Amino acid sequence: MRKTANSIPVVPYTISSHRRLHHQNGFTVTEEITAYHEAGHVLMAVQVGARVHSVTIDPDWDDGPARFGDAQISWPDDLFDEKTFLEKTILVALAGPVVEMIHTGDPFHPALVGEWSGDWQQALRAAAILIPQRQARLQYLEQKTLTLYQLFRTDAYWSAIGELVDQLLAHETLEEDMINEIISTWI
Repeated sequence: MRKTANSIPVVPYTISSHRRLHHQNGFTVTEEITAYHEAGHVLMAVQVGARVHSVTIDPDWDDGPARFGDAQISWPDDLFDEKTFLEKTILVALAGPVVEMIHTGDPFHPALVGEWSGDWQQALRAAAILIPQRQARLQYLEQKTLTLYQLFRTDAYWSAIGELVDQLLAHETLEEDMINEIISTWI
């Protein structure tokens, strides 16, 4: 696992287990929302130069905290300077909540949704190294959230998200080759 000089761990990205289960169209709404959330992390990670080894909406709960989704992401050693690495980490952390916002139509602030707290904390820790002033740091994160929101609403990005979600719902786990094939089809 790569860490910055300030010891910020980068992988894996996970979401909280505090979701209600509802059934609709043969699968749980939780699975669908989780698939969108994880697809956001995955697409952004690939786009900023990280390697996504796998993503699942059915993770083992015996190797960490209870969670409904998990993306195994690694970063190339020494490819990015610390500032660039932290900026990319922030984008990947915020991408899951942003895609979930778009899918549900609920434009919540990422800091205010319990299921997104891990993602928000990851982004906040990375931003604290880049921007020491609290207010400026929060404005920076909100601007990055808006930028991601606009990016993911474009046809190419939303099509890639849709295909990743469809495949996650069909197979529960996607490996690196399939992830890259899906993304390269659309972007």
